[in-house]
Amino acid sequence: MALGPDISEQLSRARADLRMGVPVVLVAGGEATLALAAEALDPARFAALAAMGPLTLAITDKRAATLKARTYDGDVARLAVPEEATPGWVAAVADPSGDLAAPMKGPLVSQRDGSAVLARAAVALTKSAHLLPAALLVSVPDGAALAVREGLTLIDWDRAKPVMAQATVLSPVVSARVPMEAAEAGRLHVFRPEDGGEEHYAIEIGKPARDKPVLARLHSACFTGDLLGSLKCDCGPQLRAALAQMGAEGAGVLLYLNQEGRGIGLANKMRAYSLQDQGFDTVEANHRLGFEDDERDFRLGAGILKKLGFSSVRLLTNNPAKVRMMEAMGIAVTERVPLMVGETRHNAAYLATKAKKSGHLL
Repeated sequence: MALGPDISEQLSRARADLRMGVPVVLVAGGEATLALAAEALDPARFAALAAMGPLTLAITDKRAATLKARTYDGDVARLAVPEEATPGWVAAVADPSGDLAAPMKGPLVSQRDGSAVLARAAVALTKSAHLLPAALLVSVPDGAALAVREGLTLIDWDRAKPVMAQATVLSPVVSARVPMEAAEAGRLHVFRPEDGGEEHYAIEIGKPARDKPVLARLHSACFTGDLLGSLKCDCGPQLRAALAQMGAEGAGVLLYLNQEGRGIGLANKMRAYSLQDQGFDTVEANHRLGFEDDERDFRLGAGILKKLGFSSVRLLTNNPAKVRMMEAMGIAVTERVPLMVGETRHNAAYLATKAKKSGHLL
């Protein structure tokens, strides 16, 4: 067995590097690009990249639409970085926080020649690192040599792309009894992804039978709602109501998935909240940041259920997408159990948007 990291482990290194402001080398189809997360850009590295050749800023089609920039590559746009540009210019294009105060960023020139494969790869990596989905790029003649010389992580995108698309493989780490307010007969199971990413949890109430549908809830982590009691969402009340119902019935399993902010991370979620304060709804805010409506991967929940021995559920949810994903992953959903709790004057518009634009049954 080779001692070096496999492609999944290399991707984890690349995410960590990008979060620290360290560039990574991406190669595919005989081309090589040095990529740096726009959010983590500092003047010294910006100058170093600019000295290597013409710069490109890769953003998503959602962010490009906000900026009125042309998109020739489907889900990404490649913007030519002007020679006189500064790190501040890059930040202003990538981050929508100042859009209303300074709406004119251009003229923005979108590139249409050449391949967008590595631009798309860079955006995907920044997004998976919970950074703003924008990356500064510069083409390099020999990516492998550059990576060795500078000690940079090298990602072969032809090998990495299918790995990025796969469902994360989770392995059980430990489980222990945890008496709770909802039920004294509680047990917490910890699952760890093979790529070293965030751990996910299963809270088992009682001793649910494995040969019949279990009352189950897929709950995405919400620091503000679950811990702080935020009134901007219904997450905290849903979490507690689901556990209470499982306790009342004597059995159930709640999957607590670390996919904060519909999968964009807490920092980006707070950016979305700031945009909501400017008058945008929750979906519009995500799009202005460059994200899709929902970036979560519900396959994680199906994987945990299978590891625990469950094959069918009564799913506590208002989100039909969760039902579809469970069934697509081989978990039978015998009943959708509504979870209608937590509406306040602070989140009424948010819930209405989820119903209108995201299909939630509210």
